[in-house]
Amino acid sequence: MSTDSPRSSDSRAEWSRAELLTRIVTESQRHYADYSLFNQAMADHVGLHPTDMQCIALLDMEPGPVSTGDIARLTGLTSGSATRLVDRLVKAGVVERHADPHDRRRSLVSLAPEARRRIGEAWDTPGRAFGAVLESYSDSELAVIADYLHRAAEVGRSQAQRLNSGG
Repeated sequence: MSTDSPRSSDSRAEWSRAELLTRIVTESQRHYADYSLFNQAMADHVGLHPTDMQCIALLDMEPGPVSTGDIARLTGLTSGSATRLVDRLVKAGVVERHADPHDRRRSLVSLAPEARRRIGEAWDTPGRAFGAVLESYSDSELAVIADYLHRAAEVGRSQAQRLNSGG
């Protein structure tokens, strides 16, 4: 598997649109597979399950505590699986449950400060490495990358919903 940067070894101007589209699909699949390997390695490194890492990453992006139902929606888990996930993460000291100030029947979940610190430290070296890749792009290229990732994520979510609904 080559890890050469396509920016340094290929001239995009020489590629046809069809070739570029094919390459994007191939590189997207490769990125997903390699990121899955990285996520597994990071989970092993911090002593968690890859699904735990996905939940932690999603919680870290949320502006505040979320309900277990929100975790189910964000991760694609059933409500029962999301509850078991949260129970496991609470037991491991990774998340904390808080009473919902607006609904006493429900609790909210947030990352525990110590877990945030510990996982943040584990992300330090990989984060710098991923950041170095992005530094090689111009602002206009970064805008295109961000737009693609946002739009592709929207497609992924809608297609997951379609598939989960039997469509």
